[in-house]
Amino acid sequence: MPLDAADGSPPRVIVHADMDAFYASVEQLDDPALRGRPLLIGGPVERGVVATASYEARPYGVGSAMPMALALRRIPHAVVLRPRFERYKEVSRQVMAVFATFAPEVESLSLDEAFLDASTTADRFAGPAALGRALKDAVRAATGGLTVSVGVSATKFVAKVASDFHKPDGLTIVPPGEARAFLAPLSVSRLWGAGPKTAARIEALGLRTIGQVAAADDTTLAPLGRLGPHFRDLARALDPRPVVSHREPKSIGWERTLTTDVRGRAAIEPILETAADEVARRLQRKGRLAGGARVKLKSADFRITTRQCALTAPTDAAPPLLAAARRLLDGFELEQPYRLVGLTGYDLVPARAPVQLPLFPRI
Repeated sequence: MPLDAADGSPPRVIVHADMDAFYASVEQLDDPALRGRPLLIGGPVERGVVATASYEARPYGVGSAMPMALALRRIPHAVVLRPRFERYKEVSRQVMAVFATFAPEVESLSLDEAFLDASTTADRFAGPAALGRALKDAVRAATGGLTVSVGVSATKFVAKVASDFHKPDGLTIVPPGEARAFLAPLSVSRLWGAGPKTAARIEALGLRTIGQVAAADDTTLAPLGRLGPHFRDLARALDPRPVVSHREPKSIGWERTLTTDVRGRAAIEPILETAADEVARRLQRKGRLAGGARVKLKSADFRITTRQCALTAPTDAAPPLLAAARRLLDGFELEQPYRLVGLTGYDLVPARAPVQLPLFPRI
C-alpha cells in the first residue's frame, strides 16, 4: 500500500523499529535453556525494579518499571537475571548498523529503538510492507534470531504507535490518508508525551480517545496550556518533526537504587558525593558542561520528588555539582525514608563553547 502524500508532495516514509523485549530476548538468545520461560531482567530482588520482562512473563501482569518484589509475587517461578549492559550494547550496535543500511537518517532513541527516514531509499523495495519485511529479516539474520516490531507511516508519531500495534514481531503500515482513522479509537494514553498524570488530565476534560482530542476545540483544550494544541496536532496525524541522526544529550545523570532505605542529610549526602563524581566523569567524557543540577529522590512508597537549580557557571567538576545538590536538599522532607538517590546535570553545552558570564552573579 503506497504512502504517497495526498497533496502530491514527495512521499515521506518514516519507520519506527522497536526490538521485542530486548534485554530478555538477548538473554534467551545467549542461553537457549531460557527460551519459553518467564524471565525478568532487573534487580536486586529485594529493592530493584523490572527492566524488561519476557513475553512469557507478561500474561501475569508483569512489565517494566514494576518493583521486582511485586513481579515475583505475581509470578514466583520466574527466572530473574541482573542486566548485562555491555552485552546489550554490543547487540544494539549490530542492530543499529543494520538500520543504517536501510536509511541515511537513523535516530536512535535507546539501545533497542530507533526512527529511520527511508524517504530516499524506499523505492528500492516493492512498497512499505516489503521494506518492513526486509528490515525485520536483516535484523534477525544479523543478530542470530532476534525479532523487531516495525511501524511505517508518514510521521514519527504514527509510525511509533504502529510499531506497538502487533507486538511481538509485528509489522504495521499506516498510509497518510488512513492515519487519523487509525489513531482515532486509541486511548489518549497513546499520545506521545502523555504520561499517566497528563493522560489523567486529558481524560478529566472528557476526552478519552485520540479521536476526541482531534475534534476538540481550543476552549476544551485550554486547561492543558501549550500541550493542548500539540496533542491535537498529533491526534490529527500532524507531526512534521524530522528524523535526526545525531542528537546532543540534554542531560547527564547518575542514580542508585539502595539496598536499604536512607533518611536524613547525613545518610543522603555521601550518596550525592558519589553521584557528583560520576556525573562529572561522564560530563568530561562527553565533552559537556552542565548549566544546572537536579536532585532526584524516590521514597519508600515509590513517589519521586525532584528539585533543580541553575549553576553560577557551567561546569564538569564534581565540587560545584555537589555544592548545588547539598543546597537542593533543603527543599526535601529528609526525615522520610528514600530508596533511590540521583543527581543530574542539565542545560548542557560543549566544553569548548564560549560561556556567557552572568550580568549579576547568583547568590
